[in-house]
Amino acid sequence: MAGEKASKKKAGKPPKGKKRPSKAERQGDRRDLRKYVNKQRTLVFASRGITHRDRHFMGDLRDLLPHSKKDVKFDAKSKLYIINDVMEMKNCNNCIFFEARKGKDLYMWMSRAPGGPSVKFLVENLHTMSEMKLTGNCLKGSRPILFFDSAFDESPNYRLLKELLTQILGSPKGHPKVKPFVDHQFSFFLADNRIWFRNYQLVKSDPNSKEAVDTLVEIGPRFCLNPIRILAGSFGGNVLWSNPDYVSPNRTRAAMKKNKQNVVRARRDQLKKRNKHKQRNFVGEDELDVVF
Repeated sequence: MAGEKASKKKAGKPPKGKKRPSKAERQGDRRDLRKYVNKQRTLVFASRGITHRDRHFMGDLRDLLPHSKKDVKFDAKSKLYIINDVMEMKNCNNCIFFEARKGKDLYMWMSRAPGGPSVKFLVENLHTMSEMKLTGNCLKGSRPILFFDSAFDESPNYRLLKELLTQILGSPKGHPKVKPFVDHQFSFFLADNRIWFRNYQLVKSDPNSKEAVDTLVEIGPRFCLNPIRILAGSFGGNVLWSNPDYVSPNRTRAAMKKNKQNVVRARRDQLKKRNKHKQRNFVGEDELDVVF
């Protein structure tokens, strides 16, 4: 037994002339992976009055952001600056706030605390994961690749939106809940003055291919962000940019209602003209109709 212990000790010793590496050197690579330098924490919550569809969409977004935190529904819609205090209590420096109006419209606020900026979007063309039932899938807690359309670099306001989306939606390296895997991609496209979001799984379908990824399979959800305005502060401050092409949903619904009223009014006018025409050209009964 003594000889076996001596042989084990000799086997564990480094060769002569070489210094045994320290514990820090042996765990150097592992410590680099665990470094949590970019400390981004995003608070995701909503106001009262959101529909079940909006709530499911918020749950999908939380699942895609492992660095997100929850909170109860927010009551004071007219005092959005209070959200800064909620973010401070939750130890978050980013926020995604869903504001519901009239049970029909969903607005999304993205903000950086405490200095700003903040952006207000109108969420359009919303489809949750459970609605579409796509074949794509990804590991929960994995880090995404952020892909932006080249049109984001053409104007300063879209460059600002690109940086804001990167800091809020990008999962930081080393976060306790983030897994060190990259298996899906967030894609942002600019079309019709709106930001279109798609989420794809990175797949290698051909095993003989030299490329690591050769196929994109959509996971979901799908939504479109119509930017309304950019504010200098967090949920307040000076207006840095306002979208001149934005039309509120209330105006759109009022125009549709007015068009329907015009159609009904046109039918009534046509019926009145037809009745007047009949009265003017009334021939009367023919005497020969009662002969036979």
